[in-house]
This record gives sequence, structure tokens and C-alpha cells, in this order.
Amino acid sequence: MVEAPGERGQGLAAYAAVTAAYWAFMLTDGALRMLVLLHFNTLGFSPIELAYLFLLYEFAGVVTNLSAGWIAARFGLTFTLYAGLFLQIGALVALAQLDPAWAIATSVAFVMAVQGVSGVAKDLAKMSSKSAVKILAPNDGALFRWVALLTGSKNAVKGAGFLLGASLLAVFGFQTAVLGMAAGLILIFAAVAIFMPAGLPRGRKGAKFAEVFSKDRNVNRLSAARLFLFGARDVWFVVGIPIFFYDVLSDGTPDGRRAAFFLVGAFMALWIIGYGAVQAAAPRILAASTQRLADTVAAARLWVAVLVLIPAALAVAAFVAGPGDAPAWLIATVVVGLLAFGVVFALNSALHSYLILAFTDRDRVTMDVGFYYMANAAGRLIGTLLSGVSFQFGGLPLCLATAAVMAAASWLCARKLA
Repeated sequence: MVEAPGERGQGLAAYAAVTAAYWAFMLTDGALRMLVLLHFNTLGFSPIELAYLFLLYEFAGVVTNLSAGWIAARFGLTFTLYAGLFLQIGALVALAQLDPAWAIATSVAFVMAVQGVSGVAKDLAKMSSKSAVKILAPNDGALFRWVALLTGSKNAVKGAGFLLGASLLAVFGFQTAVLGMAAGLILIFAAVAIFMPAGLPRGRKGAKFAEVFSKDRNVNRLSAARLFLFGARDVWFVVGIPIFFYDVLSDGTPDGRRAAFFLVGAFMALWIIGYGAVQAAAPRILAASTQRLADTVAAARLWVAVLVLIPAALAVAAFVAGPGDAPAWLIATVVVGLLAFGVVFALNSALHSYLILAFTDRDRVTMDVGFYYMANAAGRLIGTLLSGVSFQFGGLPLCLATAAVMAAASWLCARKLA
């Protein structure tokens, strides 16, 4: 770990540069997700068709994370971070070429392909940033704080991206919004390339792909718990809730649709920003500085058990309300319940993000982090598909009930952590 004053300062500079690059990436990533979802919803896409738009994005994350750890070990973390930014710029420019006159099947195929590139980009950037923390953090018990700060701030920025995407769509339209984000990311890429200091590993030629698969039971069990945790979030987050809120908030007029764009984007942004703020504060909330590793593992089991209860209660409320126009009490209950879900989910996510780095060795950090985020992406992939399917066939009650089942599966995996 970084100990000497000079090395510590260099580590902080590298950490700041990595964090800035990750912030810029996640701002555009959040904006792009909201742009695509709302734009294609107004074009008449069904919930399942909307889910299809994000499937290759999530599948690309599974494949990328499985190989990104090896790529970083072989070529270095700076390489994978730059590659992520470069690919995101290309994805944004390509998406601006979408023609509204294309048939739905053609549009879906094109957007899926572009979203696949964006998925590769996101997970290259994520793996690089998270692995860098393990390497750059000082050996003085600060690892949980550094991880929580990076992860929490990232989610706050991504939440701002949701609001940015919805706002750009409402004001400038789809194509101009996408090209504007590409131009901004090009400037960020250039700045990061100029100011990125030395300090990240350059890779080793002897790294083998087979090393990606961990033999550590805790790493594997935590990865499984992560898969179901993020599946529980994305089951309602990706398609179900945004479309539910859009349907109840829009009156079908152009002004009504624009207002609904802002309101849906604002809620999703508030949720993600709040989630990020809780993640950043998690070490203080959980009194992490006074806990042993065993205490943190016990906390991970407890908080995921609490998480199960929230979507289960919301599913019951939605079922009681019945089909048709949502009553005001249900809308208020869903808003409050999902904000509570965000707080508990953030604590779970922060605990997982710390534990994966605590469980892994420094020599294997990119491999284990890549494998762990492969499981994260697999959970998002499953959650994305189930979001469209459950909402289309069972509406809000089935969507939320599926989230409860996924959270329960995460709890079963977390119980086996030692």
C-alpha cells in the first residue's frame, strides 16, 4: 500500500484523476439511459421492447467484466480506463445516427448494438476505477472510506445524469442531446489524458485469462449475492417504475409529455443521488472504523434481510390497489417505499463494494473485481429482462414481487459468507 508522503500524494492525485474520469463517464451513462428509455417509450415501444434495448448493454457488461480483469492485469488500468471513455464517445456518436423512419425491428437492433458498445465502455471504466482504489488507498484503515466515496459520488453523478438526459430530451430533442454529450466527453477525455499522473499498474505480460476465476469461496459467494442484489433493484428500476410513473403523470398532450419527462427524470435522479449519498456516508452510518471484518460480514447479512421486506410490502400495496388508474395513496406509498429501498440498498451495495476488496489479494485485485462485477452485470441483465416481462404481464404488483424474490435470493447467498 502507499505509505511514504510522496507516494501518498501521488496516490491521491491518481485517485482524483480516476474519480474525475469516472464521474464524467457516469454522467453521460445515466443521461443516455434516460434518453433512450423515454424517447422510445414515446415512439410506442412496449415494456418488453424497451427492456430489449438494454439487454445487450447488460450482456456486454457480463462479458466485459469477465475479461476486463485480465485485460487490466495484462495491459494496465490506465489502458482500460481510456478504452472505456473512448468507446462511450463512439457509442454516443453512433446513436445520433438513428433514423426515426426505420422500422421498429431495425431500430431495436441498432440501439441494442450501440448499447452493447456502451455496456463494454461502462464496465471497463468501472472495473478500472474500483480496482485502482485497492492499489492507491493508504494502509491505515481508509479502504472502506475511499471505496464508499468513489462509489457514492459516482451514483450521485449518475443520478444527475438521469435528470440531465430527461431535460436534454425535453428541450433539445434526441439527436442534439446525444451529440452534445459526446462533445462534452471528448473534452473530458482530453483533460484526463493530459493530467493523469503515474501511479497505476502498467500490467504484466504473463497474466493468464484462467486467473479470472476465483477459488476463494467468499469472493464467489459475495459475487452471487451481488448478482441477486442488483437484479432486485433493476427489476423495477429499468422499465417498470419509469413507465408506471410516466403513465400516471402524462395526460397525452405535448406539454403533458414534457412535464412527465421532467418529473420521471427528477425522481430517478433523486433516487440515484440519494443512493449515492448514503453509499458515501455508509462507513459513518455503519461505524465501520470500529468494526472487524466479521462484523462487516454480519452487517451485510442483516441489511439484505431488511431489503427483502420493502418490495414485498410495496407489491402487496400495489395488488390491493388493483388495476386501472393508480390512486394517490399508492403513488405516495411507492415513492416513499422506493426511497426507503434506496437507503437500504445503498448500505448493502457499500458493504459489498468494501468486502470484495477486503476479501481479495492485491495481486489478484483486477481479476477478482472483474469477476465480481461480471456477477453484478449478470444481475442487471436478469433484472432488466424481468423488468419488462414482469411489468407487461403482471403490472406493478408482479414487478415489485419479483424484486422481493431476488432480494431474498441475495440474502440466502450472503448467509454463507464467512
